[in-house]
Amino acid sequence: MPAQQKKIIFCIAGVLSFACALGTAAAIGTQLWVKGTILCKTGALLVNATGQELEKFIGKIQYGLFHGERVRQCGLGGRPLQLSFFPDLLKIIPASIHVSVILFCTVLVVFALLGAGFFMFNAFGSPYETLHGPIGLYLWSFIGCSCGCLIMILFSSEVKIHHLSEKIANFKEGSFTFKTHSEQFANSFWIILACSLVHFLNALLIRFAGFQFPFSKSKDSGTITGAVDLMY
Repeated sequence: MPAQQKKIIFCIAGVLSFACALGTAAAIGTQLWVKGTILCKTGALLVNATGQELEKFIGKIQYGLFHGERVRQCGLGGRPLQLSFFPDLLKIIPASIHVSVILFCTVLVVFALLGAGFFMFNAFGSPYETLHGPIGLYLWSFIGCSCGCLIMILFSSEVKIHHLSEKIANFKEGSFTFKTHSEQFANSFWIILACSLVHFLNALLIRFAGFQFPFSKSKDSGTITGAVDLMY
């Protein structure tokens, strides 16, 4: 592939990596990771609510990695409450998983920025063979994609397996019990998925530029080795 086309491909990959870094950094600070509704189970059972009457006992909840909001509704109107994970909810949530998600998000931002810088360096500078060259670009893309996958797996397990929404909904509730009525992942979670796919796409762009995947043997080397073996 001509050098000019390689520069264009590296520039595209660099811009995509930089966009991933900005998107992930923005997603970390929002509370748009999970949205859902919560049912005031105690209140609904007290009045034996059914059908449309249940709407008076269904509140809302949304949260991210650091803060969220819960609208508590038990037949007397909505009562919003702002929530903070640190340090308020730290005792009731799976803290190790939650901190790991935040850590991997930070790593994803760092390596997305590294990838963007090295892609641009390879496009306009004189690349080195290992750190700045194709192997390094594959490395940054692989780490970024892996971190994005780990973030989604850990956060999904925290929400679904450890019932994070119910734990947040029942925080400091003595007489009322809340149950998750519905929940779905929101924009920030899907931004992480998009960033993982972009890093995977960057690896394909490197291959499209004419660079072999790491640890892959080329056909030429195999042919030369075979010829040498025949000589002896």
